[in-house]
Amino acid sequence: MASIEKNLDNASSLPVLSRQEGRYLNHKPMKRSGFLKTLRIFWNAMVNKPRHTRPVGEIPVQPLSRQQLLAAPNNTVYRLGHSTVLLKLRNQYFLTDPVFAERASPIQWAGPQRFHQPPISLEDLPPLKAVILSHNHYDHLDHMTIQVLKDKAEHFIAPLGVGDTLIKWGVDAKKVQQLNWWEATEIHGIRFVATPAQHFSGRSFSDSNQTLWCSWVMIDADQRIFFSGDTGYHSGFKLIGEQYGPFDLTLMETGAYNVDWPDVHMQPEETLQAHIDVRGKWLLPIHNGTFDLAMHAWHEPFDRILALAWDRSISITTPEMGQPFYVQYPSRGEAWWMKVEKAVESEAPRRRGRRCDRQQATSRG
Repeated sequence: MASIEKNLDNASSLPVLSRQEGRYLNHKPMKRSGFLKTLRIFWNAMVNKPRHTRPVGEIPVQPLSRQQLLAAPNNTVYRLGHSTVLLKLRNQYFLTDPVFAERASPIQWAGPQRFHQPPISLEDLPPLKAVILSHNHYDHLDHMTIQVLKDKAEHFIAPLGVGDTLIKWGVDAKKVQQLNWWEATEIHGIRFVATPAQHFSGRSFSDSNQTLWCSWVMIDADQRIFFSGDTGYHSGFKLIGEQYGPFDLTLMETGAYNVDWPDVHMQPEETLQAHIDVRGKWLLPIHNGTFDLAMHAWHEPFDRILALAWDRSISITTPEMGQPFYVQYPSRGEAWWMKVEKAVESEAPRRRGRRCDRQQATSRG
């Protein structure tokens, strides 16, 4: 059962979410884009995408099996793609924003297509203690995935309104908890607090901001993990850090940003500042490497956040998809994305050489 946090020193000063005309609002007013600018953004996204928004080479994925997950120690974290993260806590499994579909789209013949397959199939996932949802966009809430998980997961926790969608899709209402910002619930001895984010919601033109969006604090005894969901940079990060930090690990949005939508996604510089604000120890950048959702090169978020973190001596980890990250024994991982492009570049001269050989053989013939 969800409860308002009462044990905070300044609980009375915590912000209260406001509503206007049945729609949720951010505390910081968002800049409105005119019709022509909005049309230009959509047009560029559809027909003027630069070539490098998708990888030319193959994304490395470390396959996972249920046996591997069962043998893994507690406090192990796996990136499965985009913002889908599997956490093993207290011998149970928790999954954030699960999307296993081929496309992050209302239709599966068009829209952003995956760069890689998930490290483990939906069918091979072990039973889940809880699914944790940040908002209802297609790259975070997938109907097909929920249809499989509705019988595999024991609990679903979501911001206000998103749970209603789950129930409409056939999830048992007894499994669903819907939380407002600063509300908390406990599952299997782990405390989950819905915390503010600066974003928006909607799955069609008619339901804009009718459901809430949030970030999540996860508290397991002395261990704390922060999951940002989707968000622009906002002052609430500092308040989250003051109330619940420091965090052993932050799963922080780093990707699908653009100067045309500064209010709802963070530039890498802002991601790093948000990590500092919440008092994070290790930063694991998410919301990248799986879908083509912006105009920047697919590997740019990794390049920028890694350089920024190194410059500030921030501990950052960049595991491959499916590679375990041990919260209690952290390691940096490798810059695996650099190998993707280099492999293609090194192959190009050989392909050119083979073409020249064929051309010469043809001319001699």
